[in-house]
Amino acid sequence: MSPSLRLLRTALVAVPLLSLATACVVAPPPHRVAVEVVAPKPPPPVRYEAPPPPPPERAELVVWDPGHWRWDGRDWAWQPGHYIERPRREAHWVPGHWAARPDGTWAWAEGRWR
Repeated sequence: MSPSLRLLRTALVAVPLLSLATACVVAPPPHRVAVEVVAPKPPPPVRYEAPPPPPPERAELVVWDPGHWRWDGRDWAWQPGHYIERPRREAHWVPGHWAARPDGTWAWAEGRWR
């Protein structure tokens, strides 16, 4: 077999394999930056919200995240509840909450999946 035919044969095998290998590269997940939100005074009482019905086609995939007060740097603002998608069917959502600190301030504990 001539050298040019051997090179062509090698290229015909190597190029598809290389393109498959590069297509499988997985990027790392983006890093989340943790930001501590601290308020100088306690939040107002929680508002009751009746959750609307979930979208019928997504009812088993979503869970209600209740509304909460958020600190905007000057005062409290109400953040309405909303549906969030479960990362897996058996996941349980623990809503965020405000926690009193020993110095009299209040810190936001972000909601999380269990």
